[in-house]
Amino acid sequence: MEPMTESTVQGPLTDGELDRLNAYWRAANYLTVGQIYLMDNPLLREKLTPENVKPRLLGHWGTSPGLNLIYAHANRQIVSRDLDAIYVIGPGHGGPAIVANTWLEGTYSELYPSISRDAPGMQRLFKQFSFPGGIPSHVAPEVPGSIHEGGELGYSLMHAYGAAFDNPDLVVFCVVGDGEAETGPLAASWLSNAFLNPARDGAVLPILHLNGWKIANPTVLDRIPGGDLQSYLRGVGYEPILMEGDDPTLVHQAMAAAMDRCLDTIKDIQDHARGTGDGTRPRWPMIIMRTPKGWTGPKEVDGKPVEGTFRAHQVPLSNPHGNAEHLEQLESWLRSYRPEELFDEDGVPIGELLSLPPTGTRRMSANPHANGGELLRDLVLPDFRDYAVDVEKPGAPQVEATHVLGDWLRDVIRANPDRFRLFGPDEVASNRLQSAFEVTDRAWAARTTPLDDHESPEGRVMEVLSEHLCEGWLEGYLLTGRHGLFTSYEAFIHVVDSMVNQHAKWLKTSRRIPWRRPIASLNYLLSSHVWRQDHNGFSHQDPGFIDHMVNKKAEVVRIYLPPDANTLLSTMDHCLRSRHYINVVVAGKQPAPSWLTMAEADLHCRRGLGIWDWASTDADTEPDVVMACAGDVPTMEALAATDLLRKHLPDLKVRFVNVVDLMRLQPVSEHPHGLTDNEFDTVFTTDKPVVFAYHGYPTLIHRLTYKRTNHANFHVRGYKEEGTTTTPFDMVMLNDLDRYKLVIDVIDRVDGLGSRAAHLRQQMIDAREECREYTREHGEDDPRVADWTWPA
Repeated sequence: MEPMTESTVQGPLTDGELDRLNAYWRAANYLTVGQIYLMDNPLLREKLTPENVKPRLLGHWGTSPGLNLIYAHANRQIVSRDLDAIYVIGPGHGGPAIVANTWLEGTYSELYPSISRDAPGMQRLFKQFSFPGGIPSHVAPEVPGSIHEGGELGYSLMHAYGAAFDNPDLVVFCVVGDGEAETGPLAASWLSNAFLNPARDGAVLPILHLNGWKIANPTVLDRIPGGDLQSYLRGVGYEPILMEGDDPTLVHQAMAAAMDRCLDTIKDIQDHARGTGDGTRPRWPMIIMRTPKGWTGPKEVDGKPVEGTFRAHQVPLSNPHGNAEHLEQLESWLRSYRPEELFDEDGVPIGELLSLPPTGTRRMSANPHANGGELLRDLVLPDFRDYAVDVEKPGAPQVEATHVLGDWLRDVIRANPDRFRLFGPDEVASNRLQSAFEVTDRAWAARTTPLDDHESPEGRVMEVLSEHLCEGWLEGYLLTGRHGLFTSYEAFIHVVDSMVNQHAKWLKTSRRIPWRRPIASLNYLLSSHVWRQDHNGFSHQDPGFIDHMVNKKAEVVRIYLPPDANTLLSTMDHCLRSRHYINVVVAGKQPAPSWLTMAEADLHCRRGLGIWDWASTDADTEPDVVMACAGDVPTMEALAATDLLRKHLPDLKVRFVNVVDLMRLQPVSEHPHGLTDNEFDTVFTTDKPVVFAYHGYPTLIHRLTYKRTNHANFHVRGYKEEGTTTTPFDMVMLNDLDRYKLVIDVIDRVDGLGSRAAHLRQQMIDAREECREYTREHGEDDPRVADWTWPA
C-alpha cells in the first residue's frame, strides 16, 4: 500500500485491552463469514462438509473486517466516555458485519428470541442471512441500530448529519466507503459541516474506509497521492487523522489513538461552543482508515490474489460445494479466527466478549435514536384556521397560496424550536415561504459577511443548492425522531427519485417489524410547478414526480393537489400530523383565486374529493357531463370552462368535481384512501362523459381509474410535454388544458350537443387563436383570460 504522509501508530491500549478488542474483532469476523457461507455446523465442531454450506452464496465480505474493527473501537469509546452514539455505514452491503455485532451485543437476540446467543441461535443466524425467508444482505430495517440501509451508495454522510441536527449529545460514527465517495451525493455531503452548529447539534465522526477497490475497479481516492487526499478533505473543513496498516496489533493501537484524538477534539469543540455560544464552523476531525480489502480472508484463490484486491469484494471462495480446495480453504479461513477460544461449549460468547460492549440503550444496536419513533414527540401546531384567507365569494381574493402557508409554517417553527426544520435547495423564499425568516435564519456555520441575509448557526431553515443533501438531511432527521418539510421546484425534485425510492422501501419494510416505531412522515411541498414557469420555460416543466411516487406501495404514499390557499393550509396540517407516510403536496406560489372558505376547505380536504355545488348546475338531477379537475391551474381552467358552458349552454347540466387527494380515485382495494365503486359511481356516474383537467401527465388518471365502471367515458387533459418560456395561458393552450379546449371536449362528448353547439365550438377555436395572437403581439395574456373571475 502507498504510505500516507504521516501515521498514527502510538498505542494507548494496555495488553489486556488489546487482547479483548482483538478477540471481539475475531468473533465478529467469524460470525460475518459464517453468515455468508454456513447453514449448519456453526462452531465447526465437526469437519466442514459441502452440506454445511449454503447452495447460493450471497454477501459482501471485502468491507466487513474494517466495519467490524470500527464497531469494536466505537464500543470502547462509548464505554469509556459514556457516549450516546449510533453507527451509520455506507460501504455497500456490509450487512453481515453489522448483524454480527448486534448479535454479540445481545440486542439481536432480545428482538428476535429465536436467534438466541448460543449454538442453535448462531446456526439460525447463519442460515437466515441472504436466504429465502430470511434477511437481506444489507443493513435493512430488520437490523437493530440501523437508520441507513447502504444498499444504494451515496447517502451515509448526509443521513449522519441529519441525525446529528438538534441532537446535542449524539455522536454519529459514519463510515464512508471509498467507492461510495465517488458518488455525487457523497461528494456534496462533505460540505454538511458548514451547517452543523457545535453549540446546539451533535457531532459526526466521518471515517473514510479506504480499502482500495470497488466490485471490479480501483477507487479514485485510494489512487490519488495521500497528500492530495488530505488537502481535499482539509479544504472542505476537516482535519484528517490517518490510520493504516495490515498488522492487527498495530492497527488496533492506531485506531484507538485516532479515535481518542478525534473524540477529544470533538469534546473541546463542543465545550468551547457551548461555553461561549460561538456556533461558527470549527475544523472537525475525521479518520482516513486504510486497511486491506477482505482483510484476514483468503490471500489467494485458484492461483489469483484475493486479499487486498477487488476479488475480495463479495464471496472470495465461490464454489465450496463443488470444489474441494475451496471447501478446505473455507474451513481453514473460519478456523483462523479460533472460534473455540471465543465461544463456550454451548456456543455462548465468552465472558470477555460479553463484557466489552456497552449495555442497555448505550449499545449502538439498541440506541433509541436508531428507532426514532421511540423518541418522536408530536409537533405543537397552531390552529391553521387562524391563518385562513377570507373568501368573499368563489375566486376572491387572489393570493399566493404558499405565502399564506408560510405564515403558518413560521409559527410552526416558533412553536417547535428543537424538532422541526424546513429544508429547501436555495428556494425557500422563491417558493414564498419567506415568513419563516421572521422567526429564524438559514442554518449557516461558515464565514459570514455584512451582505448576507438571515444566515446564522442557530437557523432552522436548511438551504443548500443540492436536492440530495436536503433529502438526506431530512431523512436522517426523521429517522431519529423529528419532523420536517422539504420544499422544492416541482421539476427538480426528480433529482432525489432514487433516494425517495429507498426511503419508501424502508417505510414499507419497517411497518411489518413489530419493534420498529412509526416515524414522522416525509413531507414534500412542490411549488414553482409545471404551469407557472413563465420565465424558466421547458427545462423547468415536469410534473412527473407524482407518477414516480404512485408506483410505491399504497400503504406508504399520499398525493395531494390543493386548489387554493385554504385547502393548502388544511392539507399541510394533516401531513405534519401524519406518521410513516410520504406526502407529496403540489401547490402554486403565484397569485391565484381562492375558491373555498376555510370551513368549506377543511370539509373538502377531509372528503378528499367532492362536488362543488356552487359551480354545478345539476342539482337534484342527473348531469349531462362531469367537469372534474385536480390541481390549482386545472381547477381555474375547469371553472372558467364551466362558466362558459353556463353562459352559452344554460340548459346543460354540469357537475363540477374537484379532487384534492389524488388517491381517492383508486378503488379502495388498491389504496386505503380509495373510494368504493358505489361511492365513485355516485360522484362520476356510470355512463356520463367525464372531462378531467389534471395537473400532470393524463395517463396517470386513466391508470388510477381503469377499473371503474365509467372509465371508458373519461377524457383527461393535462401536461403532454409541450412547454417553453411563455405566458401562463399560452402554456395551458400548448397542452390543450385551456378553458376553450375543455368546452370543445364537452361539446364533442355530450350526446346531442355536436350540431346544436357548432357555433359555440367555432367560437372556442377562434378564441384560442385570438389569445395566442395576443400573447405574440403584447407579451402577456389577453385580458379576457387574465382578468377572468368567477361570476358572483
